[in-house]
Amino acid sequence: MDCTRCTEKGCRVSQPCTDRSIGYINQYHTEEVQAVTRAASMLMDDGRAGILNRLEEIVEYANLKGYRILGVAYCYGMEQEAGLLRDYLQKEGFKTVMVSCTVDGIPECEVNTTKAGQSVSCNPIGQANALNRSSAEFTILMGLCLGHDILIQKN
Repeated sequence: MDCTRCTEKGCRVSQPCTDRSIGYINQYHTEEVQAVTRAASMLMDDGRAGILNRLEEIVEYANLKGYRILGVAYCYGMEQEAGLLRDYLQKEGFKTVMVSCTVDGIPECEVNTTKAGQSVSCNPIGQANALNRSSAEFTILMGLCLGHDILIQKN
């Protein structure tokens, strides 16, 4: 499948070139997915699609869902920016849980068994663990490396 090469774009008018939705459509009918879908629609349905920046969308979405505690998993190289984000979110009335990628100070050789170095490694599984143990209701990923973002989402 390569939708970028399609010239018909029938899927945008309910005439898709393929329809495999029977295998997953019921997932949309769960209460959990409906709650997410409804809140996301409220951001788009009033004609503001594309007007809010992502941070404004996150704040509005969190408010719509009633989230008060936001987690931020950030790269240590963006600590200054993470502090600015923390200040902004707190100004907007949220409590924050800020977790650096170097959480728990694990040596590189323990995270990547092909390495012998003792320098502190990024620890996305540790970040996920810390956020899972916290009271964060919604997590923002900030500047994480490819692979690290995958591991934190998986965990």
